[in-house]
Amino acid sequence: MEIKIYLTGTHSLRYFRLGVSDPGHGIPEFISVGYVDSHPITTYDSVTRQKEPRAPWMAENLASDHWERYTQLLRGWQQTFQVELKYLQRHYNHSGLHTYQRMIGCELLEDGSTTGFLQYAYDGQDFMIFHKDTLSWTAVDNVAQVTKRAWETNRHELKYQKNWLESECIAWLKRFLEYGKETLQRTEISMMWMKNGEEIIQEIEYGDILPSGDGTYQTWISVEMDSQSSKMYSCHVEHCDLHMVLQVPEESETILLVMKVISGSIALAVVLAGIGILAWRRRPQEQDGIIYNPTPNQ
Repeated sequence: MEIKIYLTGTHSLRYFRLGVSDPGHGIPEFISVGYVDSHPITTYDSVTRQKEPRAPWMAENLASDHWERYTQLLRGWQQTFQVELKYLQRHYNHSGLHTYQRMIGCELLEDGSTTGFLQYAYDGQDFMIFHKDTLSWTAVDNVAQVTKRAWETNRHELKYQKNWLESECIAWLKRFLEYGKETLQRTEISMMWMKNGEEIIQEIEYGDILPSGDGTYQTWISVEMDSQSSKMYSCHVEHCDLHMVLQVPEESETILLVMKVISGSIALAVVLAGIGILAWRRRPQEQDGIIYNPTPNQ
């Protein structure tokens, strides 16, 4: 028997930017990618120098002037990242390959409430974190403290970021959810075990569908096997455009599939008795301070 799960969950819009001090080996100097939930929707890099859609429903619903306008903005961000990354390398006394990241976005929670976030990282570690309610930044070290003081003098920019996180970002998210509703808001998930390509009906057990407490849900489905049997067991999971098949090693006797649904993406772990854990996941931040250009965030 096939198990079907129906969820409503949260949705998020996130933009990631990455600057690289020593590009090469196929890595551009600057990259910007947008996501709704786990789905890529936009991309830009310093090689193409064009903002482009990554989902067909984005290309279908946004006119050419949208892409051109934000292409120009991202070219400005590319220059800003170059300046800021050089500043950080100089003040940390670093050379060679280093990275500078920015993540900005918002979430629309299941109860209708919203959250917003904006933060920077250097070499993969937190550097600056924005607090929209207090219009302030948290700095992680002395170099970041200099940047914090510079950025907090621009009250207009702080208020702009707060408004973007609380209003504009949510408005864009709702707009994108409508554009891609057939993919993004589909909530049906199915799971079933198969033996030699045929669905198992009698030998499986199902767990309850339970909230995880963090806006996600989880459930499980298990089957017991005859260790002497030569039959091949596999679990099939479908959600949106994702169809996964997990093949069970012949040495396993008891298999428990645990599924966690995360805003449209799926994380799976197969616990194999005496074997260990196999995990799979779809997925899928002028003076003595850094120059900060007050430009729109997309």
